[in-house]
Order: sequence, then structure tokens, then C-alpha cells
Amino acid sequence: MKYQYKFEKILSLKEREKDEALSTYQKSVKRFENVAEELYQLLKKKEDLLDFQTSKLETGLSIQEIRHHQRFITNLEKSIKHYQDLVINARNQMNWYEQKLQEKNIEMKKYEKLKEKDFEKYLFLIQEMENKQIDEISTQIYFHRSGN
Repeated sequence: MKYQYKFEKILSLKEREKDEALSTYQKSVKRFENVAEELYQLLKKKEDLLDFQTSKLETGLSIQEIRHHQRFITNLEKSIKHYQDLVINARNQMNWYEQKLQEKNIEMKKYEKLKEKDFEKYLFLIQEMENKQIDEISTQIYFHRSGN
């Protein structure tokens, strides 16, 4: 008698769903990291530019150069604001996918637990059948010996 779990297809489906959720979550983490890295680079660029501008102001800077730096900083600040929004969205998305992954893990564990309990029940039934067979054989041997 071979063991066959009645919900095997459902379990494999849940496992596949969990794997897909994990893949999606990992992609969202990677996206978050990329966007956050880009934001960091923009902030670093702005900081470096402000440091450069400060040092240049000490040695003298033309009005034209000051305006040019201000326009560049303004554009950088717009990019920074845009990337801050992207980071917030990416973080929210990553958190949402993490929650979905946790839900899929819980679902899969429930079916694994059911399979485990079903297998224990199967082993118990097999043991009972073996015990009955041993009892029958013992009884037959007893009657066969006592008949002689």
C-alpha cells in the first residue's frame, strides 16, 4: 500500500505560489535598492556641488557661475524629490510583497502540516494492519501446532 496524499496537487500549487511570491518580493527589494542607490547618488552629488560652490565662493565666483550652479542645484533638488517619491513607492511595494510572501508561506505550511498529520495517520493504519496480520499468523500457527 503506497502513500498518496490527497491534497498533493494543492500543496504543489501553494508551493509554486510561494515561489512566485518570493521571486516578486526579491524583484521589489532589488528595485528598492536601485532607486535608493540613485537617490543616494543624487544627494551626494548635491552635497559635493554645495561644497565645491562654497570653496569657490571663498576664492571668487562670477555671477554667471553662481546662477549656473543655482540652476543645477534646483534641477538636482527636483530630481531628488522625484527619487524620494520613487523610494517611498518602492518601499511600500516591497512591504506589500513581503506581506504577500508571508501569507503564502503560512498557507503552504498549513498544507504541509496537514500532509504530515495525514502521513502519521497512514503509518498508524499500516502498523494496525501489520499487527492484525501478525495476530492472524500467530493464531494460525497456534491452531496448527495444537492440532498436531
